[in-house]
Amino acid sequence: MGMVQEFKEFAVKGNAMDLAVGVIIGGAFGKIVDSIVGDLIMPLVSRLVGKLDFSNLFVVLGDNPNNLATLADLKKAGVAVFAYGSFLTILVNFVILAFIIFMMVKQMNRMRKEEPAAAPEAPVTPEDVVLLREIRDSLKK
Repeated sequence: MGMVQEFKEFAVKGNAMDLAVGVIIGGAFGKIVDSIVGDLIMPLVSRLVGKLDFSNLFVVLGDNPNNLATLADLKKAGVAVFAYGSFLTILVNFVILAFIIFMMVKQMNRMRKEEPAAAPEAPVTPEDVVLLREIRDSLKK
């Protein structure tokens, strides 16, 4: 079997198509979640606990001859900086995002709660087996 044929079988299988649909929907859903976090939740959190933007937290590792004060200016000048604040901001956003996704999945699971499956009925015994059992029982008497 040629590689082209194998690829065709792989691409047409249901799993590959499901994955493709999932990636496309996930990308669109990601934009919705980003908007929920950035436009709805983060402003409320910032209002309650103060601004959660740590992006200007850094340690200068190289020489800073012009005494630049902002991270953007330092990066533009090519000064080596350990920009841990940006990492902290992304980490906090990730934790909030993960919690929101968890709550949404939990709610979706609650909404589509499945009913318990009914107990399977006993299979119908074929007529010839019933007849043979009757003969067996009558012979025992």
